[in-house]
Amino acid sequence: MNPEVLTSDLEVFPNPSPARDYIIEIRCPEFTSVCPKTGHPDFGTITFQYTPAETCVELKSLKLYLQGYRNKGIFYEAVVNKILDDFVKACSPKKARVTGDFSARGGITSHITVDYVG
Repeated sequence: MNPEVLTSDLEVFPNPSPARDYIIEIRCPEFTSVCPKTGHPDFGTITFQYTPAETCVELKSLKLYLQGYRNKGIFYEAVVNKILDDFVKACSPKKARVTGDFSARGGITSHITVDYVG
């Protein structure tokens, strides 16, 4: 099974303080996807840091969006970049950073960071 992960699954709500720059950090420690080469599960923590503009991302929709990757075959680098692209498309932040910290496999860990500045 390889479900489509849709940007439209991410819901937003109005920023309660749009005149002030502040940082929201969201940690998602139970991220799972599938290695497209081996078919084995990949586990990691996805962290979002963003300065909202007019809207903020709604957390339940973010959780469900990330769960959509559970059975998707995708490399670490691709998934972190796709998550950032979808996040930016959904809530148009002033700036954003998405980091993927992936668990060790064969004694090697990966830490992928991607940035957006609007």
